[in-house]
Amino acid sequence: MSLLTQAYLLEKYGPRLNMEQLSEALGIAVSTLHKRIGSRDIDLPTYIDGKMRFADTADVAEYLDRMREQARRERSAA
Repeated sequence: MSLLTQAYLLEKYGPRLNMEQLSEALGIAVSTLHKRIGSRDIDLPTYIDGKMRFADTADVAEYLDRMREQARRERSAA
C-alpha cells in the first residue's frame, strides 16, 4: 500500500471514513456505495459502530492502490 495514499486519506478524513466520506473518496454516490457494499461488489472491508458504517483509512488506501494497479494492467494489456 502506498503510504502517500494513506497519509492523504488520514489527513483529510482521520483514521476512519463514514459512508459519506468514503463515497467522496471513491467518487461515487452514497446510494451506489451502499448497494455495492450490500451486494459485496466492492472488495473493501467496512464495519458498523453504533448505527453508522465505517471503513478504515488503511483499507481504503489499499483498495485505491489496488484499483490503480488494475487500471494500469488493463491499459498495458490493451
